[in-house]
Amino acid sequence: MAKAKESIRVSPSNLNLFRECPRCFWLQMNENIHRPSGIFPSLPGGMDGVIKIYFDEWRKRGELPPEIREVVKGALFSDAETMKKWRNWRTGLRYEDAEVGGVLSGALDDCVVDGGRYMPLDYKTRGYPPKEGGESFYQGQLDAYTLLLEANGYPTAELAYLVYYFPRAVRENGVVEFEVEPKRVKTNTKNAKRELRDAIMCLRGPIPARHSKCDYCSWGESHGTPESE
Repeated sequence: MAKAKESIRVSPSNLNLFRECPRCFWLQMNENIHRPSGIFPSLPGGMDGVIKIYFDEWRKRGELPPEIREVVKGALFSDAETMKKWRNWRTGLRYEDAEVGGVLSGALDDCVVDGGRYMPLDYKTRGYPPKEGGESFYQGQLDAYTLLLEANGYPTAELAYLVYYFPRAVRENGVVEFEVEPKRVKTNTKNAKRELRDAIMCLRGPIPARHSKCDYCSWGESHGTPESE
């Protein structure tokens, strides 16, 4: 009997990297060689925490925050304990493709329920208003979150929500006013399944060639990362 493939676990953020550059993805996952990074600003992480607390308060009321009601339809997922688990990547949702030996796992910011259908909701903190069509940058991530819900027995509407927060003004006593702009995004779980398979096959194969549009590949060439085969 053939030995089963050992499962490889990836996250939606890992798939973002795969989409940008298969070589950088392969090096990070197989060789633990990460792209160089600067100082990560703490503001987005802090905002993420307070936004979750804010949404949890509205969850207790059984209502949506008023600033998103025109676009977002339904109600926040009411099970606060389950939502807490879904927000932690260690206890979050997972999907397994046993044929290729791949596992997708990730943490959701929130979830909306409408007519028995479940839709991921993701917060994004930005320094400026989102550009028209900019939500396409997050398409793969939202496809993956929708797949995670569907694979765990939560029927979806092939739909997700992005909620952008960006500063508008500073008032007295240091109070910062934020503009909130929700976006509705159609999702495709078939694309997420295909991308997971492609990513796993990439990791099981030889190191990909350098990506001509990837600055990090050029950086790696001068710092001794492995050559393509």
